[in-house]
Amino acid sequence: MGVFDFVKNGVREMMIARPDNQKHLLCFKHPDQNFPMYSQLTVDSDEVAVFFKDGRVVGVLPPGRHTLQTQNIPFLNNIVNHFTGGQVFIAELYFVRMTPKRNIPYGDKLGDMVDPLTSEVVGPRVYGEFSLQVVDPVRFVIGYHGQSGYGDRDNDDWIKKLFMIGVRTVLGEVCEVEGKSLLQVVSITEKLVQAIMARAPNLAEMGVRIVGMGPPNINFNDEDRARLVRAQAEVAAVDREVKMKQKLVAAAKAEADARQFGLDQKFNQDARYVQNLAGNWQNYAAGQAIIGAGQGMAEHGVGGGLAGLGAEVAIGASVGGAMAGAFQNQPQFGVGGAPQAGQAGPAGGGGASVQGALLTCSKCGARQPVGKFCSECGTSLAAKKICAGCSQELVPPTVKFCANCGTSTAAPANPA
Repeated sequence: MGVFDFVKNGVREMMIARPDNQKHLLCFKHPDQNFPMYSQLTVDSDEVAVFFKDGRVVGVLPPGRHTLQTQNIPFLNNIVNHFTGGQVFIAELYFVRMTPKRNIPYGDKLGDMVDPLTSEVVGPRVYGEFSLQVVDPVRFVIGYHGQSGYGDRDNDDWIKKLFMIGVRTVLGEVCEVEGKSLLQVVSITEKLVQAIMARAPNLAEMGVRIVGMGPPNINFNDEDRARLVRAQAEVAAVDREVKMKQKLVAAAKAEADARQFGLDQKFNQDARYVQNLAGNWQNYAAGQAIIGAGQGMAEHGVGGGLAGLGAEVAIGASVGGAMAGAFQNQPQFGVGGAPQAGQAGPAGGGGASVQGALLTCSKCGARQPVGKFCSECGTSLAAKKICAGCSQELVPPTVKFCANCGTSTAAPANPA
C-alpha cells in the first residue's frame, strides 16, 4: 500500500526510525523518501537525523521523538509536496551516529624505512585498532559518505589509508627524537600513541576525527630483525665506550676542581698567616723551607727514627737560621739616621767596642751612643789596640785574649 493510500484512508501517523540491524553503521540512509504529515520520527540518543533535498541540506533534528509537521519543524515547509495537498514530505533522510565507533582495525606494510638508531633500511608492518567519531554530520554525509549510501556497511577504507600515512610519519619521528630503534617501540608506546593522536591526519573536511587508538604492534621479517639486532649490538658497544670516556673526563675534572679548591684555600690561609702571625714574608718563607725540607726527606726515605728526626731538625734549623739571620743583620734606622735600640752599629772603630746600641771607651770603660772621643776622658774612640803576640788588631779592643794567637791582651805589646 502506497503513501497516497494512507492519505486517502485518513491515516495520519507513520513510524520512522533506524532499523535495529543497521544501528552499528556510522551513517544509514532511510530507504523511503516520502513521509506523511504527522509521521513520528524517532532519533536515538547517539545519533542525529539529517534531511536533504535536491543535493542540499534542509535541516537536522537532534535525538528524541519528533512529529513531522510544519508548525513544529519550520524547515519542513521546504520539502512539502504540494501535489498531495501538502500532506507528504519528500526528502532524503540520513541517520548519522555521533558516538565514537571503536575497535576499527587497521594494518598494512609501512614500506621501506630507515631505522633511526642503526640506519638500517627495513620494511616493517604495523597493525592495531583506533576509534573514529563524527563531529559534523552534514559534512560527513556530503564530503565522505555520499548521498548514494553503502547499504549495510561503512566504507572507511579511505580513512584507514590516511591514518596509516600519519602512523608511518610519526613513527619515524618519535623514534628519532627518543633515540630508539624500531625494535624498541614497545618502550615508548605511550609517547607514540600521544604523538599519533596529536598528528592524526586532518579529517576535518570529512567531518570526522580520531579519538583514540590502541598500542601499535610492529613486526619484521626474520632477515630485517636479525640485521637490526646486530646493528643495535654495535651501537650499544660504541655507546658504552663513549660513556666510559665521559666518566673519566668527569672524574678528571672533579679532581682538578678539588685541587684548585685546595690551592685557593691554602693561598687564603697563607695570606692570613703572613698578615697576622709571621709579620713578614721572610719569616714565613723560612718556616716553609723547614717544612719542605722535612717533607722532602720523608718522601725520598732519608733518615728514620731519631736519626732522621735529628737530620730534619738540623736542616730546618740551618735553613731557617740562615734566612732569619740574613734579614736580622740588616740595620734598621730610626729618625735622623741613628741606629735603633737593640741594633748593632758599624764594625771596627779601634778605640771603642759596640755593646748593644752603645760604644765603650777602651781607656775608662765609659759607654756612650755615638761620637769620635770619649765623653768621660776624652780618649779617641777610634784608637786601635794591637795584639802583643801576633801584632793583629784586637776587635773589639776590650777582648781579653787575641782571637788569632790566643795571647792575653794584658801582656805588653810587641815592640815590632
